[in-house]
Amino acid sequence: MRSKKPGKNISASVENITPFGIWLLVKNKEYFLPYRDYPYFQDRPLYAIQKVQLLHEYHLYWPELDIDLEVDVLEHPEHYPLVSKTAAPHAGKRVLAHR
Repeated sequence: MRSKKPGKNISASVENITPFGIWLLVKNKEYFLPYRDYPYFQDRPLYAIQKVQLLHEYHLYWPELDIDLEVDVLEHPEHYPLVSKTAAPHAGKRVLAHR
């Protein structure tokens, strides 16, 4: 039995981490997770954010952070109106953004 070449069967990966959020690639589709909607990723170690796993083709899991997300939340956020009440570390501070 031959194993697959490394990197050939990656189904979820963090593609970029910015000051505003993270870019996630899941099954060849790209998603942006802004910190205002996903504050539990902000100010976390880069290595922990990058260690994402796709379980059962629909469940994203970050073991280092103990964070779970279903892909459907990213696909159809309008079906999930509840927003995290976890305060971002910089809540209450004014942040300037360039447009």
